[in-house]
Amino acid sequence: MKRISLIIMLLCCMVVETFAQNLTIRGQVKDARNNETLEFANVMLQMSDSVFVQGTTTNEKGNFSLDRVIPGNYILAVSSIGYNTEYITLDGFSKSVVLGDILLGDAAVSLDNVTVTASGQTSRMDRKIVFPSERQLKASSNGMDLLQQMMLPRIQVDMLNSQIKMPGNGVVQLRINGVKVEQEDIKALIPSDIIRIEYHDNPGLRYGNADVVLDYIVRRPDTGGSFAINMEQGLNAMWGEYNASAKVNHKKSEWGAYYRIGPRDFYGLKRNNEEEFHLADGTSLDRVEIGEPSRGRMFMHNMNLNYSYQEPEKYMFNATFRYRTTHQPYWDYKGVLMNKENQEDKVDMIDRNDNDYKTPALDLYYQRDLKNDQTMVFNLVGTYNKTKSARIYKESRTDEMLTDINNKVNGEKYSLIGEAIYEKKLENGNRLSGGLRHTQSYSDNAYINGHNYKTHMVQAESFVYGEFKGKVKKLDYSLGLGVNRSYYSQRGAEDTYERYTVNPRLTLFCPLPGESSIRLKATIGNVTPSLGELSAIDQVIDSLQIQRGNPNLKTYMSYYTELNYEFRKGLFYTNFTGAYEYQPDAIMDEKYQEGNKIIQTWDNQKNWQRVVADANIKFGPVKDIFQISFDGGVNHYISNGNMYKHRYTNWWCDVNASVTWKKLSLWYMVMTNWNWFKGETLTGGENIQAIMLSYRHKDLNVGLRVINPFTDNYKVETENWNRYASYKRSMYIKESSRLFVVTVSYNFSFGRKYSAGQKKLNNADNDSGVMSTGK
Repeated sequence: MKRISLIIMLLCCMVVETFAQNLTIRGQVKDARNNETLEFANVMLQMSDSVFVQGTTTNEKGNFSLDRVIPGNYILAVSSIGYNTEYITLDGFSKSVVLGDILLGDAAVSLDNVTVTASGQTSRMDRKIVFPSERQLKASSNGMDLLQQMMLPRIQVDMLNSQIKMPGNGVVQLRINGVKVEQEDIKALIPSDIIRIEYHDNPGLRYGNADVVLDYIVRRPDTGGSFAINMEQGLNAMWGEYNASAKVNHKKSEWGAYYRIGPRDFYGLKRNNEEEFHLADGTSLDRVEIGEPSRGRMFMHNMNLNYSYQEPEKYMFNATFRYRTTHQPYWDYKGVLMNKENQEDKVDMIDRNDNDYKTPALDLYYQRDLKNDQTMVFNLVGTYNKTKSARIYKESRTDEMLTDINNKVNGEKYSLIGEAIYEKKLENGNRLSGGLRHTQSYSDNAYINGHNYKTHMVQAESFVYGEFKGKVKKLDYSLGLGVNRSYYSQRGAEDTYERYTVNPRLTLFCPLPGESSIRLKATIGNVTPSLGELSAIDQVIDSLQIQRGNPNLKTYMSYYTELNYEFRKGLFYTNFTGAYEYQPDAIMDEKYQEGNKIIQTWDNQKNWQRVVADANIKFGPVKDIFQISFDGGVNHYISNGNMYKHRYTNWWCDVNASVTWKKLSLWYMVMTNWNWFKGETLTGGENIQAIMLSYRHKDLNVGLRVINPFTDNYKVETENWNRYASYKRSMYIKESSRLFVVTVSYNFSFGRKYSAGQKKLNNADNDSGVMSTGK
């Protein structure tokens, strides 16, 4: 009995001691300038060796509370966007404490070393610095999921095609700590390693043709490493995404490997098409293609091997070998071609396509930090593109073959991209930079279509620029000037082509009262024709049409201006943009009559114009549980060709909503068509909806996703408005409607973390140099 009493007393003492150790830290965060309370400030408690313990945010009165804290030695970090971070040392912490007022001063330096655990954003002239919240990190299984959760303006995450993109034809560059990466590398990121995303929505001259640059700033261990695996598999269709990655760190070195496979196998692929022809002999034909279900099959493989070595604040070397391949053995259409005026006049049609694309590349990068805030950067990228494609097109009636086309293309392209950049930080936050970039490409293509055509083309482009970023009172400005040289020659052609253009750039940025700002930018750039458009060969499309390259195409200028207004208040954020683009002598498609054939080609037309108005509205997160965003707008296109004039207006929207409760996350997305119109061709976007429910347990995340849950009519539409040969075409994939996908991800990391140095350049050659064929 005495033993039982003694045990009960000991247990009671242990319980009392345990509860006594659950201590509390409280305080209130204020603006040091005006003593006003700061809501949504970030409060992070970490061990003295920087290991994260717990975090929270201040409420609407600036108050915070950290509960269930055991005794120990801690550092409390309090931060908010636009303010300096305040660090409070809590050595020998053994009882609850009320810290009183914590004053944050206005930030006058870069936020590069701030680590926060709650959602936040600050805007600069050329970029937004966005911090993911703890809820967003926990709700995400990889870097692409996190981007979806953060709902950045003008950024779309297409879950069906596993792509990060912009509405329309915008170019998105992706980086991790400044190093150029592929979209699959973003999917391999462990969310807990991501500190912030630097969203460059106004990239400078050194970024080439990028419309947006997304730079993920992640922690890099000095020992240990990480491993991640992501799997997505369709339940009612062969649709899959499988990714595996690993990194190992030892002191200044890091080794990384990544592999991705993306299988697709559809049996419900079909095409409907209506075409109207007016031939030179005065005859006309209005025919309809009634599609039947056929097969589409594709395998995508990607592999990256990476090594980097860096001495922080001194130098960095990075070497990456990439190998990408896409094998598409089937992408077939079959059906019946029917004359609308005489429905008894029918023929059977088969359009079979086989494509194979391989691209190995080696990327070498070196950055040297010099004295007096100077930096030198060198980048060299070598790429080999190998393309094989085959197309069989047949029209037949019973046993009679009316049209039999067999096109094959074998292409090889070699390219070398070299770049050097110098940057100098000046007083008062000013910055001076300049650089030189040269691209040299060689393309050898063999076209086999009854005749054998071989082309050898050389294309070179050099670009030198200088850019200055400065500040006058509250006004930030950027002035840049680039000079571009374009060169092109083709074996057998009499003349070579060479042209110099001047590319100025101006940006003005002004913060307004409250958390708002306005930005104006204007650019003049040049657009170079692709090697495929320049190829002086014919490709037979069908019984009535031939596609022909034009070696006389010239580089043309593009004039672009944009006005942007941004406002943020508490949980509410909005962004409005208006833009105008003008391209005189733009390369656009055209068609003309030649005997009983219609020739499809390209030429420098009179001009192309685009007027854009769009808005982004985001609300939340509400108590770190719910948030919703809306993107939408209108595009108006004006195409003035040498022989045509067209106008087209397109309205679009993109809605995202997410809810997170404890370990469960629910996400919904709807995206309507952003249609692109240039020349005489309308390229339709996609109407996509998706719902996803996921559950997270430690390093494991499982979920169920439904693509297009409320429709069984997924399609992509294109149109051509030519007076000689117009069409209205719809491509359907039955399996992409009500597609159920199971997702599983598992990742973990080990080792001490610190912020990695940032690579400042990225180059890539994704143009195969081959003229495409087919409808």
